[in-house]
Amino acid sequence: MDFEIRIDVSRAKSAAVGAEHGITPAELRAIERRIAAAHEDLRRERAEGVYGFWDLYKDEAALSDVKATARTFSEFGYDNLVILGIGGSALGTTALATALKPKYYNMMSRRGRKGCPRLFVMDNIDPVTFCDMMRLCPPRKTLYNVISKSGGTAETMSQLMIIVGAIEKKLGTEALADHVVVTTNPRGNGAPPSLLHPVADTYQLKSFTVPLNVGGRFSVFSPVGMFPAAMLGMDLDALVAGCRAMDARCSSPSLAENPAYLRAAVQYLAHTEKGKVMSVMMPYADGLRDVADWYRQLWAESLGKRLSLDGDEVFAGQTPVKALGATDQHSQIQLYREGPNDKIINILEVRRFDRTARIPEALPGIAPLGYLRGSTMNKLMAAELRGTMDALKLSRRPVSRIVLPRLNAHTLAQLLYLLEVETAMAGRLYNVQTFDQPGVEEGKRIAKALMGAGA
Repeated sequence: MDFEIRIDVSRAKSAAVGAEHGITPAELRAIERRIAAAHEDLRRERAEGVYGFWDLYKDEAALSDVKATARTFSEFGYDNLVILGIGGSALGTTALATALKPKYYNMMSRRGRKGCPRLFVMDNIDPVTFCDMMRLCPPRKTLYNVISKSGGTAETMSQLMIIVGAIEKKLGTEALADHVVVTTNPRGNGAPPSLLHPVADTYQLKSFTVPLNVGGRFSVFSPVGMFPAAMLGMDLDALVAGCRAMDARCSSPSLAENPAYLRAAVQYLAHTEKGKVMSVMMPYADGLRDVADWYRQLWAESLGKRLSLDGDEVFAGQTPVKALGATDQHSQIQLYREGPNDKIINILEVRRFDRTARIPEALPGIAPLGYLRGSTMNKLMAAELRGTMDALKLSRRPVSRIVLPRLNAHTLAQLLYLLEVETAMAGRLYNVQTFDQPGVEEGKRIAKALMGAGA
């Protein structure tokens, strides 16, 4: 199918870069039994509902609610949509918007945006940035979506408190229901209460829920990502179809058939057998640059664990690094080629861009530029990508590729779903708990104490 993304790990194998740095056929064969056993564990956990990211795209009730709510709020004609959230509450939406909306979307007129609001993702608590957003996004013209499963995220709740104060001051308390949407934990059935529940009740706010068995970094296909996507006019049905297509491809334990398991095996073996302690994701398309940012959290927070599932100290994990082609050919490739051979490079490629930029017969007096005249930037980008991969091969640096035929909602969903499944399998190979983040919680506790919490 021409809309199916393709995985190519040939340049990460020993035949391309040698047995010291590349995965051998024997190593892939040897790991297949572990993959098959882990596959059964993952299937069982999925069937039992232990971890729910797998089936978010199947939740028709949630999707219908998202669509209906987006239609209702769109009628208000908001100029701005502001996301209040951090980490998994923000990175997925940013990745979707960067990939599926125009590069300079926020600078377009409302007509150019087809009536959709501008997007501002407040994924940090830098006071200068937040105050700048407040000046650009007056409450009367803005819808705020606050996202926190527990409602106890200090960064997000401090943002919400400022927003509530501003709305009450300028529009009145009764206006909050028209300007704030909540996304948080469900109620009851053993779910821990969220501090956003009483906020929603007090001000009668529209609320979405994130299933209790879905962590933030795996939540992009829940209302966390889908409501902002709907407000921005993205094709939710195509996102669902992309998830469904990749889910079908990931149903087999076979490395030959399951692209997510193949990538997990190659990344794991590159780290544990070949010393590739870093995993670089390098898209050759501006639209995919924030997928690399989203992936950094997914890979780092899921696999970076001190303890194994058996309770042993293992200090597991591979450090994810983001880069951008061709930009970082001029800043990072020197290190990747001639520095320590401790990285596997993951190339994201878009085979066909939606537009063509033709290079005219300009600057005729500069003879060395003749090779560019009459060509296209598209061809140049493809040549830069191929040149980089070939140069990395000469330096015996392993490369894995993911090729998207086009960049659209269907292929993007395939890519994100693939990386989620890959991470789930990698966690099994490392024998760590993929879906928690104990190393994050201690810093939160200390920060709250410094702010006087509990005093």
